Amino acid sequence: MTIRIGVIGTGAIGADHARRINQTLTGGKVVAVTDVNREQAEAVVDRLQLDAKVYDNGHDLIAAADVDAVLVTSWGPTHEEFVVAAIKAGKYVFCEKPLATTAQGCFNIVEAEQAAGKRLVQVGFMRPYDSGYRQLKACIDAGDIGEPLMIHAAHRNPTVPERYITEMAIHDTLIHELDVFRWLLNDDYKSAQVIFPRKTRYTHSQLADPQIVLLETVKGTRIDVEVFVNCQYGYDIQCSVVGEEGIANLPEPQSLLMRKGAKLSNEILMDWKDRFIAAYDVELQDFLDGCNAGQMRGASSWDGLAAAVAADACVKAQQTGQIEAIEMPPRPAFYA
Repeated sequence: MTIRIGVIGTGAIGADHARRINQTLTGGKVVAVTDVNREQAEAVVDRLQLDAKVYDNGHDLIAAADVDAVLVTSWGPTHEEFVVAAIKAGKYVFCEKPLATTAQGCFNIVEAEQAAGKRLVQVGFMRPYDSGYRQLKACIDAGDIGEPLMIHAAHRNPTVPERYITEMAIHDTLIHELDVFRWLLNDDYKSAQVIFPRKTRYTHSQLADPQIVLLETVKGTRIDVEVFVNCQYGYDIQCSVVGEEGIANLPEPQSLLMRKGAKLSNEILMDWKDRFIAAYDVELQDFLDGCNAGQMRGASSWDGLAAAVAADACVKAQQTGQIEAIEMPPRPAFYA
Protein backbone atom coordinates (compact mmCIF):
# COMPACT_ATOMS: atom_id res chain seq x y z
CA MET A 1 0.00 0.00 0.00
CA THR A 2 1.25 3.47 -0.89
CA ILE A 3 0.81 5.99 1.94
CA ARG A 4 -0.37 9.33 0.59
CA ILE A 5 1.55 12.07 2.38
CA GLY A 6 0.76 15.73 2.99
CA VAL A 7 3.69 18.00 3.87
CA ILE A 8 3.07 21.09 6.02
CA GLY A 9 6.07 23.39 5.64
CA THR A 10 8.29 23.26 2.55
CA GLY A 11 11.45 24.85 3.93
CA ALA A 12 14.81 23.06 3.85
CA ILE A 13 13.88 19.98 5.88
CA GLY A 14 10.33 19.76 4.50
CA ALA A 15 11.53 19.88 0.91
CA ASP A 16 14.27 17.35 1.67
CA HIS A 17 11.78 14.95 3.26
CA ALA A 18 9.48 15.33 0.24
CA ARG A 19 12.42 14.50 -2.02
CA ARG A 20 13.40 11.36 -0.09
CA ILE A 21 9.80 10.11 0.07
CA ASN A 22 9.30 10.41 -3.68
CA GLN A 23 12.81 9.58 -4.91
CA THR A 24 14.59 7.41 -2.31
CA LEU A 25 12.17 5.58 -0.02
CA THR A 26 9.41 3.05 -0.64
CA GLY A 27 5.76 2.90 0.39
CA GLY A 28 4.94 6.61 0.26
CA LYS A 29 4.02 9.40 -2.14
CA VAL A 30 3.68 13.14 -1.53
CA VAL A 31 0.24 14.20 -2.77
CA ALA A 32 -0.23 17.52 -0.94
CA VAL A 33 1.93 20.40 0.30
CA THR A 34 1.40 23.74 1.99
CA ASP A 35 3.53 26.59 3.29
CA VAL A 36 2.93 30.09 4.64
CA ASN A 37 4.78 31.15 1.50
CA ARG A 38 2.63 29.63 -1.22
CA GLU A 39 5.15 30.48 -3.92
CA GLN A 40 7.77 28.44 -2.09
CA ALA A 41 5.43 25.45 -1.89
CA GLU A 42 4.71 25.73 -5.60
CA ALA A 43 8.43 25.98 -6.37
CA VAL A 44 9.13 22.78 -4.41
CA VAL A 45 6.38 20.96 -6.33
CA ASP A 46 7.91 22.10 -9.62
CA ARG A 47 11.53 21.40 -8.64
CA LEU A 48 10.82 17.90 -7.34
CA GLN A 49 8.23 17.21 -10.06
CA LEU A 50 5.64 16.21 -7.48
CA ASP A 51 2.13 15.20 -8.48
CA ALA A 52 0.84 17.16 -5.50
CA LYS A 53 -1.85 19.73 -4.75
CA VAL A 54 -0.81 22.98 -3.07
CA TYR A 55 -3.16 23.86 -0.19
CA ASP A 56 -3.76 27.30 1.31
CA ASN A 57 -3.25 26.09 4.89
CA GLY A 58 -2.35 23.09 7.02
CA HIS A 59 -5.86 22.42 8.28
CA ASP A 60 -7.28 22.02 4.78
CA LEU A 61 -4.42 19.66 3.93
CA ILE A 62 -5.04 17.55 7.05
CA ALA A 63 -8.75 17.32 6.22
CA ALA A 64 -8.16 16.22 2.63
CA ALA A 65 -9.66 12.79 1.92
CA ASP A 66 -6.69 11.70 -0.20
CA VAL A 67 -4.11 12.44 2.54
CA ASP A 68 -3.38 9.37 4.70
CA ALA A 69 -0.55 10.79 6.82
CA VAL A 70 0.98 14.18 7.55
CA LEU A 71 4.52 15.52 7.84
CA VAL A 72 4.75 18.62 10.05
CA THR A 73 7.94 20.45 9.08
CA SER A 74 6.68 24.00 9.57
CA TRP A 75 7.83 26.69 12.02
CA GLY A 76 8.18 25.23 15.54
CA PRO A 77 5.39 27.26 17.22
CA THR A 78 2.85 25.78 14.74
CA HIS A 79 3.70 22.15 15.49
CA GLU A 80 1.30 21.62 18.40
CA GLU A 81 -1.67 22.99 16.45
CA PHE A 82 -1.10 20.81 13.39
CA VAL A 83 -0.15 17.63 15.28
CA VAL A 84 -3.30 17.83 17.44
CA ALA A 85 -5.41 18.45 14.33
CA ALA A 86 -3.90 15.40 12.59
CA ILE A 87 -4.55 13.25 15.67
CA LYS A 88 -8.18 14.38 15.80
CA ALA A 89 -8.48 13.53 12.11
CA GLY A 90 -7.20 10.02 12.90
CA LYS A 91 -4.12 10.42 10.70
CA TYR A 92 -0.55 9.37 11.35
CA VAL A 93 1.78 12.33 11.75
CA PHE A 94 5.54 12.72 11.61
CA CYS A 95 6.58 15.90 13.41
CA GLU A 96 10.07 17.34 13.18
CA LYS A 97 11.55 18.49 16.47
CA PRO A 98 10.43 20.20 18.56
CA LEU A 99 7.15 18.35 19.05
CA ALA A 100 5.98 21.61 20.63
CA THR A 101 7.82 24.68 21.86
CA THR A 102 6.77 24.13 25.49
CA ALA A 103 6.43 21.12 27.75
CA GLN A 104 2.74 21.99 28.19
CA GLY A 105 2.27 21.91 24.43
CA CYS A 106 3.83 18.45 24.31
CA PHE A 107 1.58 17.34 27.17
CA ASN A 108 -1.46 18.56 25.20
CA ILE A 109 -0.37 16.33 22.31
CA VAL A 110 0.14 13.37 24.67
CA GLU A 111 -3.38 13.83 26.03
CA ALA A 112 -4.88 14.10 22.54
CA GLU A 113 -3.11 10.94 21.41
CA GLN A 114 -4.23 8.97 24.45
CA ALA A 115 -7.80 10.18 23.85
CA ALA A 116 -7.52 8.86 20.29
CA GLY A 117 -6.63 5.46 21.78
CA LYS A 118 -3.74 4.76 19.39
CA ARG A 119 -0.17 5.90 18.81
CA LEU A 120 -0.33 8.15 15.77
CA VAL A 121 2.74 10.37 16.28
CA GLN A 122 6.43 9.93 15.49
CA VAL A 123 8.82 12.72 16.50
CA GLY A 124 11.75 13.62 14.25
CA PHE A 125 14.63 12.59 16.49
CA MET A 126 16.93 10.95 13.95
CA ARG A 127 19.99 10.03 16.02
CA PRO A 128 18.67 6.64 17.19
CA TYR A 129 18.59 5.76 13.46
CA ASP A 130 22.26 6.66 12.96
CA SER A 131 24.47 3.58 12.54
CA GLY A 132 27.11 4.90 14.95
CA TYR A 133 24.63 5.54 17.74
CA ARG A 134 23.10 2.11 17.13
CA GLN A 135 26.52 0.51 17.63
CA LEU A 136 26.93 2.49 20.85
CA LYS A 137 23.47 1.42 22.05
CA ALA A 138 24.17 -2.26 21.27
CA CYS A 139 27.44 -2.07 23.21
CA ILE A 140 25.75 -0.58 26.28
CA ASP A 141 22.78 -2.97 26.18
CA ALA A 142 25.09 -5.98 25.87
CA GLY A 143 26.98 -4.89 28.99
CA ASP A 144 30.28 -4.79 27.08
CA ILE A 145 31.58 -1.86 29.17
CA GLY A 146 29.62 -2.58 32.34
CA GLU A 147 27.15 -0.09 33.79
CA PRO A 148 27.49 3.43 32.30
CA LEU A 149 28.95 5.85 34.85
CA MET A 150 29.58 8.97 32.77
CA ILE A 151 29.05 10.42 29.30
CA HIS A 152 31.31 13.11 27.80
CA ALA A 153 29.78 14.67 24.71
CA ALA A 154 30.06 17.64 22.37
CA HIS A 155 27.75 19.24 19.80
CA ARG A 156 29.68 21.70 17.63
CA ASN A 157 28.58 23.77 14.64
CA PRO A 158 30.94 25.86 12.51
CA THR A 159 28.72 28.96 12.69
CA VAL A 160 25.16 30.05 13.43
CA PRO A 161 23.18 33.07 12.17
CA GLU A 162 22.61 36.27 14.16
CA ARG A 163 19.06 35.21 15.04
CA TYR A 164 20.43 32.25 17.04
CA ILE A 165 20.37 33.25 20.74
CA THR A 166 21.50 31.64 24.00
CA GLU A 167 18.29 29.68 24.68
CA MET A 168 18.43 28.12 21.22
CA ALA A 169 21.56 26.22 22.28
CA ILE A 170 19.12 24.15 24.33
CA HIS A 171 15.89 24.07 22.30
CA ASP A 172 17.48 23.81 18.83
CA THR A 173 20.83 22.11 19.48
CA LEU A 174 21.04 20.18 22.78
CA ILE A 175 17.52 18.84 22.24
CA HIS A 176 19.04 16.01 20.15
CA GLU A 177 21.36 14.97 22.98
CA LEU A 178 18.51 15.20 25.49
CA ASP A 179 16.60 12.63 23.45
CA VAL A 180 19.42 10.30 22.44
CA PHE A 181 20.95 9.97 25.92
CA ARG A 182 17.59 8.83 27.36
CA TRP A 183 17.48 6.22 24.59
CA LEU A 184 21.10 5.12 25.02
CA LEU A 185 20.83 4.74 28.80
CA ASN A 186 17.18 3.75 29.13
CA ASP A 187 17.00 6.36 31.87
CA ASP A 188 15.43 9.73 32.66
CA TYR A 189 16.99 12.95 33.92
CA LYS A 190 17.07 14.18 37.49
CA SER A 191 18.82 17.58 37.31
CA ALA A 192 20.57 20.06 35.03
CA GLN A 193 23.14 22.82 35.38
CA VAL A 194 24.61 25.13 32.73
CA ILE A 195 28.10 26.66 32.94
CA PHE A 196 29.38 29.42 30.68
CA PRO A 197 33.12 29.32 29.90
CA ARG A 198 35.01 32.19 28.32
CA LYS A 199 33.12 33.51 25.26
CA THR A 200 34.47 32.92 21.78
CA ARG A 201 35.16 36.11 19.81
CA TYR A 202 33.08 34.67 16.95
CA THR A 203 29.77 34.93 18.80
CA HIS A 204 27.49 37.97 19.15
CA SER A 205 25.94 39.91 22.03
CA GLN A 206 22.78 37.78 22.27
CA LEU A 207 24.56 34.43 22.35
CA ALA A 208 26.72 33.02 25.14
CA ASP A 209 28.94 30.53 23.32
CA PRO A 210 30.21 27.97 24.23
CA GLN A 211 28.11 26.43 27.00
CA ILE A 212 28.60 23.30 29.12
CA VAL A 213 25.47 21.44 30.22
CA LEU A 214 25.76 19.08 33.20
CA LEU A 215 23.05 16.44 33.58
CA GLU A 216 22.36 13.78 36.18
CA THR A 217 20.09 10.82 35.45
CA VAL A 218 17.77 9.04 37.85
CA LYS A 219 20.18 6.09 38.02
CA GLY A 220 23.08 8.44 38.80
CA THR A 221 24.91 8.62 35.47
CA ARG A 222 26.66 11.99 35.06
CA ILE A 223 26.67 13.66 31.65
CA ASP A 224 28.58 16.71 30.42
CA VAL A 225 27.81 18.20 27.01
CA GLU A 226 29.80 20.96 25.37
CA VAL A 227 27.59 23.04 23.08
CA PHE A 228 29.83 25.18 20.86
CA VAL A 229 28.02 26.57 17.84
CA ASN A 230 30.71 28.87 16.44
CA CYS A 231 33.63 26.43 16.54
CA GLN A 232 34.64 27.44 12.97
CA TYR A 233 36.30 24.15 11.98
CA GLY A 234 33.24 21.98 11.19
CA TYR A 235 30.11 20.14 12.29
CA ASP A 236 31.33 17.73 14.95
CA ILE A 237 29.32 15.35 17.15
CA GLN A 238 31.21 13.52 19.89
CA CYS A 239 30.00 11.02 22.50
CA SER A 240 32.10 8.92 24.87
CA VAL A 241 30.39 6.54 27.31
CA VAL A 242 32.50 5.62 30.34
CA GLY A 243 31.45 2.33 31.88
CA GLU A 244 32.62 0.28 34.86
CA GLU A 245 34.77 -1.92 32.64
CA GLY A 246 35.56 0.13 29.55
CA ILE A 247 34.86 3.12 27.34
CA ALA A 248 32.85 3.21 24.12
CA ASN A 249 33.12 6.10 21.68
CA LEU A 250 30.68 7.15 18.96
CA PRO A 251 32.33 6.21 15.63
CA GLU A 252 33.50 9.06 13.43
CA PRO A 253 31.67 9.48 10.09
CA GLN A 254 33.40 7.63 7.30
CA SER A 255 35.89 9.84 5.48
CA LEU A 256 38.92 9.48 3.25
CA LEU A 257 42.27 9.44 5.08
CA MET A 258 44.96 11.20 3.04
CA ARG A 259 48.73 11.42 3.21
CA LYS A 260 49.86 14.53 1.35
CA GLY A 261 52.24 17.42 1.81
CA ALA A 262 53.86 15.90 4.91
CA LYS A 263 50.41 15.69 6.56
CA LEU A 264 48.02 12.90 7.53
CA SER A 265 44.46 14.23 7.32
CA ASN A 266 40.78 13.57 6.71
CA GLU A 267 37.92 15.92 5.93
CA ILE A 268 35.47 17.15 8.59
CA LEU A 269 31.86 17.73 7.55
CA MET A 270 30.49 21.28 7.66
CA ASP A 271 26.75 20.58 7.27
CA TRP A 272 24.53 18.68 9.74
CA LYS A 273 22.38 17.42 6.88
CA ASP A 274 25.39 15.56 5.47
CA ARG A 275 26.36 14.07 8.85
CA PHE A 276 22.94 12.44 9.39
CA ILE A 277 21.65 12.04 5.82
CA ALA A 278 21.49 8.23 6.06
CA ALA A 279 19.77 8.42 9.46
CA TYR A 280 17.05 10.66 7.98
CA ASP A 281 16.42 8.08 5.27
CA VAL A 282 16.11 5.22 7.76
CA GLU A 283 13.96 7.30 10.12
CA LEU A 284 11.42 8.33 7.51
CA GLN A 285 11.30 4.83 6.01
CA ASP A 286 10.45 3.57 9.50
CA PHE A 287 7.58 6.07 9.63
CA LEU A 288 6.21 4.90 6.26
CA ASP A 289 6.56 1.26 7.31
CA GLY A 290 4.80 2.07 10.59
CA CYS A 291 1.91 3.68 8.73
CA ASN A 292 1.55 0.58 6.55
CA ALA A 293 1.77 -1.73 9.57
CA GLY A 294 -0.62 0.41 11.62
CA GLN A 295 1.93 0.84 14.42
CA MET A 296 4.38 3.68 15.10
CA ARG A 297 7.82 2.52 16.27
CA GLY A 298 9.96 5.66 16.34
CA ALA A 299 10.27 8.38 18.97
CA SER A 300 6.88 8.88 20.60
CA SER A 301 4.99 11.91 21.85
CA TRP A 302 6.17 10.89 25.33
CA ASP A 303 9.77 11.10 24.12
CA GLY A 304 9.02 14.56 22.76
CA LEU A 305 7.55 15.56 26.13
CA ALA A 306 10.55 14.17 28.05
CA ALA A 307 12.98 16.16 25.90
CA ALA A 308 10.89 19.32 26.34
CA VAL A 309 10.72 18.97 30.14
CA ALA A 310 14.50 18.54 30.31
CA ALA A 311 15.05 21.43 27.89
CA ASP A 312 12.89 23.77 29.98
CA ALA A 313 14.96 22.89 33.06
CA CYS A 314 18.19 23.55 31.13
CA VAL A 315 16.96 26.98 30.02
CA LYS A 316 16.06 27.78 33.62
CA ALA A 317 19.55 26.66 34.64
CA GLN A 318 21.02 29.03 32.04
CA GLN A 319 19.18 31.87 33.73
CA THR A 320 19.79 30.98 37.39
CA GLY A 321 23.23 29.41 37.27
CA GLN A 322 21.93 26.85 39.74
CA ILE A 323 21.31 23.10 39.62
CA GLU A 324 17.68 22.77 38.53
CA ALA A 325 15.49 19.74 39.13
CA ILE A 326 14.00 17.86 36.18
CA GLU A 327 10.68 16.33 37.19
CA MET A 328 8.94 13.99 34.78
CA PRO A 329 5.38 12.81 35.47
CA PRO A 330 4.88 9.03 35.62
CA ARG A 331 4.97 7.41 32.18
CA PRO A 332 1.48 6.25 31.13
CA ALA A 333 1.07 2.58 30.26
CA PHE A 334 -0.04 3.84 26.83
CA TYR A 335 3.62 4.66 26.08
CA ALA A 336 5.20 1.59 27.69
